Amino acid sequence: MLEKGNPTGEVAVLAKAQGVLKSDVTVKAARGLSHFGEHSAGWFALGLVGAAVDKKRRKDWLVAAVGVVGAHAASIAVKRVVRRPRPDHPSVEVLVGTPSKLSFPSSHATSTTAAAVLYSGLTGRNLVPALVPPMLASRLVLGVHYPTDVLAGAALGGVVGGLIRRKLKRR
Repeated sequence: MLEKGNPTGEVAVLAKAQGVLKSDVTVKAARGLSHFGEHSAGWFALGLVGAAVDKKRRKDWLVAAVGVVGAHAASIAVKRVVRRPRPDHPSVEVLVGTPSKLSFPSSHATSTTAAAVLYSGLTGRNLVPALVPPMLASRLVLGVHYPTDVLAGAALGGVVGGLIRRKLKRR
């Protein structure tokens, strides 16, 4: 349902963020991240590359890659329960297509954070600061999520990734 009038609440925050962050370069980058993260496919593929390259920890890479997909699936389950519609206000420009009309939580934020947490444990480098903020910002730039959608998605991905990473450490 299209909201009318001046934006308030999260719509106002989203519109402001989009206004500040949006440029030709950021929209292009955000669309690239969107395509890469769709259905967690890019993150899953990176896990498969890790499994192919790091033969000693192949099983751990495969568990991590499946964990990323699992985090994505968890976000879809939450979306179907919450059923929050995507932003729909004249002050917000939607700049990419989406596979569903449901917004909460952001599946891109969920799978990206899970991948960052899991792959950090396998690479020995903290990938979270490099991977998570750009993906979260991209969802706002593209106008497809409210700020709480991306924060909740990051939290869900962090929990799922953290639980799986803990199990991998025990082996």
